Amino acid sequence: MSHKIILIAHRDSGVRDRFAAALADARHAYVTAETADAAVTAAQDGTHPISLALVDLGLHEDPVTWARALRSSGGGHPRPVLAFAGTVRSAADARALLAVPIAGYINEHATTAQILPALAPHLFPASFDRRLTPRLTIGVPVSYRAGQTIATAVTLNLGRGGMAIRTLSPLTPGTVVELKFRLPASAADLEARGRVVWADRKVGMGVQFERVSAADQQAIDALTG
Repeated sequence: MSHKIILIAHRDSGVRDRFAAALADARHAYVTAETADAAVTAAQDGTHPISLALVDLGLHEDPVTWARALRSSGGGHPRPVLAFAGTVRSAADARALLAVPIAGYINEHATTAQILPALAPHLFPASFDRRLTPRLTIGVPVSYRAGQTIATAVTLNLGRGGMAIRTLSPLTPGTVVELKFRLPASAADLEARGRVVWADRKVGMGVQFERVSAADQQAIDALTG
């Protein structure tokens, strides 16, 4: 397995340290930054090419322009930029980031065990299950209920018609499931009813939405484009 260099730009040293520890455990290199300028400097350093940037959008007064600069400053192919979900300031910013385009969102509160699986599609896109690529990568907490089963997990991606959920205990395809989750910059939880359409213990499960309120569907559509 090839190893990558990942930029971790966040104002909170605890977040930087937790993500750095997860990457170090997998023998990936990393560069940390606590300011927007330091992140740009690291991204432009050709001697240590950054493969992926994880960014706190609150570090810059113009997060869209900054994310675009980080994406294009590698000199070669555009690098993927993931935003920490809790740092999106508004729904308008979330919509504007689609034009960057940003690669997705990651939960800054993710545990060490959750971090590498969430980053895998961006570090090793050629080997990742291509069923997941048409949707927006986003790692936010999701709770779900199916009969007597109640669980919480983290999303892998989200689209207009459904989501993928990372879990080691996926439900059986065909199972009806009630979902609750919150989008970046949203003040309230979104709710949906769906049906499990695929399950893989190495990845998780995919849920196709069957019932979503008009307002919640509009919020999903605005974020995913």
